[in-house]
Amino acid sequence: MNTGIGTSEGTGSTESRAFELLHEDVQRWIWSKQWSALRDIQEGAIPIILAAERDLIISAGTASGKTEAAFLPIVSRLADDGNKPGDGYGAIYCAPLKALLNDQESRMESLCEMANVPVVKWHGDAHQAKKASSIKRPGGILLITPESLEAMLMHRGRDMARLFRGLKYVVIDEMHVFLDSARGCQLLSIIHRIEKAAGASTCRIGLSATLADAETSKRFLKPLNPDRVIVLPSGTYSPEIRLQVRGYSSTPSAPRDPGITKEERENWIDPADTLIHKDLFQLLRGGRHMIFAGSRIRVETVTDALTAMSSKQGLPHEFFAHHGNLAKEFREASEAKMRDTSMPATVVCTSTLELGIDVGDVETIAQIGPGHTVSGMRQRLGRSGRRDGRAGTMRVFIKEIGLREATHPMDAMRFDTFHTVAMITLMLRRWNEPPEQGRMNLSTMLQQTLSMITQGGGTTAAKAWDILGGSGSFPTVDLETFKIFLRQLGRIGVIEQADDGTLLPGPLGEQLLGGRDLYSVFSKEDEYRVIDDEGHPIGQVPATNAMAPGQFLLLGGRRWEVTDVSPSRREILVRRSRGGRPPVFGGEKPIPADGVINEMRRIYAEAKPPAFLDEQARRFLSEGCQTYQQHKMGTSSTVTYADHIYLMPWVGGRRLNTLFLALCDAGSEPSRLGLAITIPSTKKDLTQKALAGFVTGALPSAEKLARAVEDKAVEKFDHLLGDELLTKAYASERIDTMCLPDIAADLLERWGKHTE
Repeated sequence: MNTGIGTSEGTGSTESRAFELLHEDVQRWIWSKQWSALRDIQEGAIPIILAAERDLIISAGTASGKTEAAFLPIVSRLADDGNKPGDGYGAIYCAPLKALLNDQESRMESLCEMANVPVVKWHGDAHQAKKASSIKRPGGILLITPESLEAMLMHRGRDMARLFRGLKYVVIDEMHVFLDSARGCQLLSIIHRIEKAAGASTCRIGLSATLADAETSKRFLKPLNPDRVIVLPSGTYSPEIRLQVRGYSSTPSAPRDPGITKEERENWIDPADTLIHKDLFQLLRGGRHMIFAGSRIRVETVTDALTAMSSKQGLPHEFFAHHGNLAKEFREASEAKMRDTSMPATVVCTSTLELGIDVGDVETIAQIGPGHTVSGMRQRLGRSGRRDGRAGTMRVFIKEIGLREATHPMDAMRFDTFHTVAMITLMLRRWNEPPEQGRMNLSTMLQQTLSMITQGGGTTAAKAWDILGGSGSFPTVDLETFKIFLRQLGRIGVIEQADDGTLLPGPLGEQLLGGRDLYSVFSKEDEYRVIDDEGHPIGQVPATNAMAPGQFLLLGGRRWEVTDVSPSRREILVRRSRGGRPPVFGGEKPIPADGVINEMRRIYAEAKPPAFLDEQARRFLSEGCQTYQQHKMGTSSTVTYADHIYLMPWVGGRRLNTLFLALCDAGSEPSRLGLAITIPSTKKDLTQKALAGFVTGALPSAEKLARAVEDKAVEKFDHLLGDELLTKAYASERIDTMCLPDIAADLLERWGKHTE
């Protein structure tokens, strides 16, 4: 039979064999969409998923058809099997954001309806009646976040076999978000617990546009049997890309002019920011764009500035704020404005919109600052140019401090410019940051232990180790560490042991179980809700912001005056105003990955400006290269400035942290400044002696270095683990002493090559 459906890489006359494998209702749905062909990634995935004998990773770009590649065969299989309400969920689709679940529900609804396969969305904002009905008669596809799956396990532990007896597939969307993270560890543990409780053997499917390493990804998806995983990359099709980096000379603080008042100094705005706002307005006004502002504070200031420009010119409001501290209603309104093609709209956002939330057709991506990761930059660029024949377009706006005679050499290096150029270059080479290795995730293990105890009404130490240790979810935790872990939890009252050996919640465990906060493994800071004078929620601000009536606030890109503060209700009441400053949200810029720093170093050495730099950005690159050459950084490992020596090891976050701690241990009194480690000039001989010792193998132990770190509690429940476990975890996750001999040898070899 000639179906009229061909293959995307063929001539159009080649009949699709994968299409023939699909259930006839799924075929009808494809016809209804007037597809002329299946995409190459769908052709490859359909037979593998239908057979369900191997696990699968679909690694393909944004808008490449990954979701359909997974769900065309999943829905076909469930339709063939006659999965219906009451048969148990046949598939779990897990995503990192509730907004992604909302998107996928709308995308899957017509497909599942045509094939008579139920689909239910499950998160805190989902329809309660639909969720209750689904629990009574579970079936079809469950769309859910890890936290909601956790809540289901804890509150309906005895129902797991009934709810998931028909489970055949688990789909993890945006898998790169979960790789080597606390949430990823939690998700793997949950999946294993569900499979164990339901006696199910599932086909696991990972979806991502930005996976760095196939072997690491396979070990994540199937820790106990990575060889079972097939990695299916997309074809070689590459859409046209348009890139530009625009430079701006910055004056970040008010001039020290006695004629400037205190108020003027406090309200000083960097002229570079003003120029960026003007350029954004001129370039983007009247279109459909996304501006990734880099931080929540900058989202607020940029949205406010662009809105003020629109008002000044009598233009409609077309710039909308979007970040995690805004209320759900506020964020969804911004998303809806972007999907409404009848009016121009630009969303100013943080990485909350980096993932695949549907905001409609986007013409241009603007990014302020270099961003954090290459993979994130690729995700952002993939949001534009989705229409056939339209180029993906990205402009990056970079600020550097204006050069003066006394400019610090580290500022004259123009790190942000080189960081940006390195990331774009690596993105064009299809490189992504590899996940960090060695995470113990003991905070998550604590959460999973309490969740398991709640799920079954108690457990034993042996069963807990069988589930947690035997799942491969905590590969760096050995049995001896697990015993120390349980003793610590017992000592502080998180758990207690009955006479028959059953582990139960202790007093502190009961307290933790008393709130909803146990479902998630990431920390949530204490916040106040912000509500306007009509009762509409605006968002949340950290409680560390001192607020009082009469003060002004900038939130959601709008200006507010505080009218009342209620500590008991954790609420701030506001009304519209002409004044306002953004609250302090916190957050820290991470050190780039080793691969990015290596690329930065290459660019410094070659001094060849790429074509995508504007005139000012080219000037920044030239200035950075001149500084690099002036201090002979190609041959020297040090820069001397103002009684300090700056060591340039050219390594990423974990290795830089290890060197810093090792020099602290040696008494070098180091400090960190960007990519450099600085020591007092008086510590030169001592530092060289320490480095020579590292070369010969006189290395401090990772645990010794970790013990010297005062605040090792980083993850949500770390404060409950005790110093022994925190030291083990910090040493495993953040220190790599085996890198010290090579780093030290390189620093010493280049130290004597240049004397200033």
